Amino acid sequence: MGDLRGRLLREARGMLEEGQPLHLRALAARAGITAASMYHHYESKTELLGELAAGGFKELRRELEAADDASGQGQRLRAWATGYFRFARREPALFALMFDPEVAALAPVAEARAAALAGLHGIVGEVAAAQARVNPPLDQITLAVWAASHGAASLGDTARGQSDLIDQVIVGLEALFRPDRR
Repeated sequence: MGDLRGRLLREARGMLEEGQPLHLRALAARAGITAASMYHHYESKTELLGELAAGGFKELRRELEAADDASGQGQRLRAWATGYFRFARREPALFALMFDPEVAALAPVAEARAAALAGLHGIVGEVAAAQARVNPPLDQITLAVWAASHGAASLGDTARGQSDLIDQVIVGLEALFRPDRR
């Protein structure tokens, strides 16, 4: 049978991307196994969705790290926000699952989300230090950057053009980090 657990995850993701409701019986049929076999790998649909969402945060983290690595020193927040927006637009079904309240509350999902956001926290700290900020509220700034990026990604097509929207949000975020000119 090979990697049946991995195949179930791939098939579940395919169903999400296709907009199909995820029912375990339909997933089992799509994977070519019996419904009872599903329970050898997942105790519940929620457990399967949690693993899928945690995997989504790991993908997001890799994408954000790659965007950060490719960015110039003064462009790190822009690269992070743009990477976040790009992931959300490219993977809308997975992105929605990652923030589904029931799924997001699962420990593996929360851990994967925290790991993805740890990179942003580090960037915020480095940007603040480069601007000689004294005791900036890094946790709150990180949350503001994340919330603004998430909000822009969630708005998507509903406000302005996609690229214009994220550019405007990034301009606002960058204004947060301009040194005081007093």
